[in-house]
Amino acid sequence: MSRAIPNVVSIAGVDPSGGAGVFADIKTFSALGAYGCGVVASLTAQNTRTVTGVHTPPTDFLRLQIDTLFGDVRLHAVKLGMLASADVVATVADRLAHFQAPFVVCDPVMVAKSGDHLLAKSAVAMVREALFAHSFMITPNLPEAGVLLESRAPDTVREMYRAAERLRELLPLSSERWVLLKGGHLPGSEVVDLLFDGDRMIELPAPRIESKNTHGTGCTLSSAVAALLPQRAGGLRPVEAAVRDARNYLLHAIAASGALAVGQGHGPVHHFHALWARQSA
Repeated sequence: MSRAIPNVVSIAGVDPSGGAGVFADIKTFSALGAYGCGVVASLTAQNTRTVTGVHTPPTDFLRLQIDTLFGDVRLHAVKLGMLASADVVATVADRLAHFQAPFVVCDPVMVAKSGDHLLAKSAVAMVREALFAHSFMITPNLPEAGVLLESRAPDTVREMYRAAERLRELLPLSSERWVLLKGGHLPGSEVVDLLFDGDRMIELPAPRIESKNTHGTGCTLSSAVAALLPQRAGGLRPVEAAVRDARNYLLHAIAASGALAVGQGHGPVHHFHALWARQSA
């Protein structure tokens, strides 16, 4: 008997270069055995070097996209990415609550790889207060953790431990919720991420892969987790297993990214590295 294929939706922005946002998320879902859906929360004029513009559709239309999709398709997980304004965040939070969306993985996108800001400062409080209430997991990097905690970004693994504990306090305390704090901004030959549920602090080390092709790595990792959570449910330590497998997928996607030639700046990772390698063979 074949296993059911989960339906997973990305609610995020669109990056025309395909390295980040909804396009990258759907590639990730597809590569990892999930059926990908997408809700467009913002439009960007973007390439591998810069963001030249952001357009936010009316929130009434954003609500209509979500309601129409959820009213027909059974969603098994949700990935949240770029939600540019407080109004957008509030609308998404309201609809997630209405539909009791499962396995919501929130990647609090604030700054593009190019350094361009993608989240209004006025929206940060709304992310903490409204969106995190409906998130099963949040996946901030260190600068994002600093903004969310209104403090400087952690600059050691030891400081990451305390930041992960404080971030967990922003999530509902009465149910299973997780923080995946990404340590890629720390220097060194090893990257350490922390996975924390309020009880277990799991240190996840990996060798650093030197590459300029890191555009959309945060989008890809959070999407991989969202795709794998419903597929690992029922197994041993399902959340930890989903995160470990997602990180492994991303590391291989970065390592294989040299096969692509996309743009002149921070290129994308190779989302279909395993599939295309099999086809070539």
